[in-house]
Amino acid sequence: MEPRNALARLADVASHAMPLAERLRAIARRATDELKTRLLGRDFEQRTAILKERYLDLGGDPFGFDADTARHAAMVIAFFHRMYFRTEVFGIENVPAGRALLVANHSGQVPIDAAIVGSSMFFDANPPRVVRAMVDRWAATLPFVSAFFTRIGQVVGVPENARRLLEMGEVLLAFPEGIRGVSKPFDRRYQLEPFGLGFMRLAIETKTPIVPVAIIGAEEQYVSLGNIKWAARLLDIPVFPLVPQLFVPGAQMPLPTRYRVHFGEPMSFQGDPDDDDTVVAEKVWLVRQTISDMLRRGLSSRRSVFL
Repeated sequence: MEPRNALARLADVASHAMPLAERLRAIARRATDELKTRLLGRDFEQRTAILKERYLDLGGDPFGFDADTARHAAMVIAFFHRMYFRTEVFGIENVPAGRALLVANHSGQVPIDAAIVGSSMFFDANPPRVVRAMVDRWAATLPFVSAFFTRIGQVVGVPENARRLLEMGEVLLAFPEGIRGVSKPFDRRYQLEPFGLGFMRLAIETKTPIVPVAIIGAEEQYVSLGNIKWAARLLDIPVFPLVPQLFVPGAQMPLPTRYRVHFGEPMSFQGDPDDDDTVVAEKVWLVRQTISDMLRRGLSSRRSVFL
């Protein structure tokens, strides 16, 4: 073949290859856009803008919440919320406008349940809300983690912080079971630990409605067989759960259970926040019993842990 003919043939092949490459790039862009829409929704930027505007109107957040950091965190947790755990959300319209106290059961060895409740309020509530979770004091001692928690809106769970956030009209998330709930062994799944009384005193003092929340799916994400106390003391952490899957190479991720988050109707309580413990405990029992009933109904209606 003459060199001139060979060059002409190559030019012809290249002219056909370029449109094909462009089509492949267009297909890739569409696939990326579709995946992004599936994960984040078509109104993701609008929801982010609503939150930014809210905190600008407040003159910023005194606890260090940063809307841009929260936006990037939401993009990551969206994968777990939408695709990995395939979260189903029920009754989110029950969360009132203005301040509210979400009171939920706690489980799973790792506080993924808090992140899923937070992502539900951002992706599924209208308008979107930032959930301010009350974290244990020891979490504030963790390097890097404590700074990240602050920037995505989480605060150390002391009454002064909670009171100020409610005065700002925020949504607080409280786990009255505390570390006893998140670290319970598998044979006690969906059995509520005793509730602390602090959240009730706070709700009465600030006249804040309590929204009971039942979280189903977290109990099975990590199967704990107990607590290794000597390891917890060595690492200076509250508990060190014996979770076999953590010791299996490549199995450190939580199991892809299906999360179901049920938001109950708001509950309002009257009285004196300084009442005797026995008086406050009766009100706390009502909330605990409501969540227990919601868990029982939710468990009876689910077809499978993973479906």
